[in-house]
Amino acid sequence: MAVVDKAVAGGGEAQQREPEPEPAAEASTFAELGICRELVEACDAMGWKQPTKIQAGAIPHALQGRDVIGLGQTGSGKTGAFALPIIQALLEHRQPFFACIMSPTRELAIQIAEQFEALGSAIGLVCSVLVGGVDRMQQVLSIAKRPHIVVGTPGRLLDHLKDTKGFSLTKVKYLVLDEADKLLNLEFKESLDDILKVIPKERRTYLFSATMTKKVSKLQRACLRNPVKVEVSSKYSTVDTLKQEWYFVPADYKDCYLVHVLNELPGSMIMIFVRTCESTRLLALTLRNLGFKALSISGQMSQDKRLGALNKFKAKDFNILICTDVASRGLDIQGVDVVMNYDIPMNSKDYVHRVGRTARAGQSGYAVSFVNQYEAEWFKLIEQLLGREIPDRKVDMDEILILREHISDSKRIALTKLREDGGHKKRRKAAEDDDDEEEEAPRGNRQKPRSFKKSSRR
Repeated sequence: MAVVDKAVAGGGEAQQREPEPEPAAEASTFAELGICRELVEACDAMGWKQPTKIQAGAIPHALQGRDVIGLGQTGSGKTGAFALPIIQALLEHRQPFFACIMSPTRELAIQIAEQFEALGSAIGLVCSVLVGGVDRMQQVLSIAKRPHIVVGTPGRLLDHLKDTKGFSLTKVKYLVLDEADKLLNLEFKESLDDILKVIPKERRTYLFSATMTKKVSKLQRACLRNPVKVEVSSKYSTVDTLKQEWYFVPADYKDCYLVHVLNELPGSMIMIFVRTCESTRLLALTLRNLGFKALSISGQMSQDKRLGALNKFKAKDFNILICTDVASRGLDIQGVDVVMNYDIPMNSKDYVHRVGRTARAGQSGYAVSFVNQYEAEWFKLIEQLLGREIPDRKVDMDEILILREHISDSKRIALTKLREDGGHKKRRKAAEDDDDEEEEAPRGNRQKPRSFKKSSRR
């Protein structure tokens, strides 16, 4: 682990020193890092027995009052690295609207809030979540309770700052940008800039991500003051406990390859990433018609439906979750065994975030990508980003072709249902209203997935 000082003046000329790696911080307990007894007990209650590398590197600097840029592999414990110092500071100076945490996705914001509430349950910590897709009046009532911690997405947070009476962040002491590289992108620029204008410059600022831009101009917008950079991985990397493979597949046979691999992994908890919202529903319906327990999540669904699908997957009512990149960043879903890239991401960084949904917290995991002839160049860019070649896996085409007829029938039934739902004009409403209905595909349409015994197991 390298700890690097980078002087970045808030809004002034940037000065950058050459990186000076320091020995990795070693700590076997949270108490050794300076965490107080109440929070050590809270960590024990959550099963956090020993600090992760990012926590060991970041927490001592945060407790000393430094701004922190934290770069660590997904699943490395970044939320705890910023939550524990903030809650410890709150114990010393109790006040409402003490900290503001921003994330690029609703699900990640909700997950962050859950961790804050769990860590602060014994001390009466109050947290408010401000995200889109949820009734604003419920959020107004939550704000009225004057929470200690506000967690939100930039757009909805700005809406409340403009419109909700009595809500202000002018006294906030801590600002956190989680998945900071995403928040510093152009799509959030206007909202983020407006929020930064109303947050006091005299504050502590933490930026955390699995992948981080080094553009100083973007860091300046966040007004960091003499931050310390804590890096526990190379810029773009995956954990050593993750096994990665890929199949080269003809585009017309991609569904056959997918079902073939699913048949080899019975009972595994699997996340399948696709490129579009429409593809999530089509693939979920197709797999359910084949007898798999699959459900979908996408940005076209209401927040309640998205959370409902996540909760059913977490509860293992369904073992396959088909999703867009809305689920690729930051989500900590326990027990995900496999990540499948049905569609190769066009942005190479998104691969790192996707496969980070498995092999978390020291556990092993498996990531497999289906690369067709049109996606080969994108996959090569991913390998270049990681600085390594990912081994390919061969398959007997005869086994693949056996599946073709059954999958074609199931996909035709799924397409018919989507057309009956009204096509593109009604797609969003159908994604919300039919999701529960789709969990049980019509019995007459269901087929048992075809299984094959292999001489060698993964």
